[in-house]
Amino acid sequence: MLAKYHIEYAMHLGRRAHVNHYQTDDPVAAEEFLVHVLEHGYRFHTIRHEGVELQPQETDKLLKTAASVLASRHLCASLAIKPEEERFRFGFAA
Repeated sequence: MLAKYHIEYAMHLGRRAHVNHYQTDDPVAAEEFLVHVLEHGYRFHTIRHEGVELQPQETDKLLKTAASVLASRHLCASLAIKPEEERFRFGFAA
């Protein structure tokens, strides 16, 4: 049975980066993994949902959400503020 979400990414390991795969049925876990991919600077390749590659607009929306979560976490840590204050001041997803 296919996992609902299949994310392909690669770590920067020289000229021949090996493509890795992450699979989950949980949309929250998929979003959290995208945050992880962005935070560590891994090369993002594709997202598949139920075996079908997402349209570029859908992929961009998921990546934008993950980037907002990452920005929010970094602002909270750097400014020593709570997520509620970050959301009020900056408007990222907490």
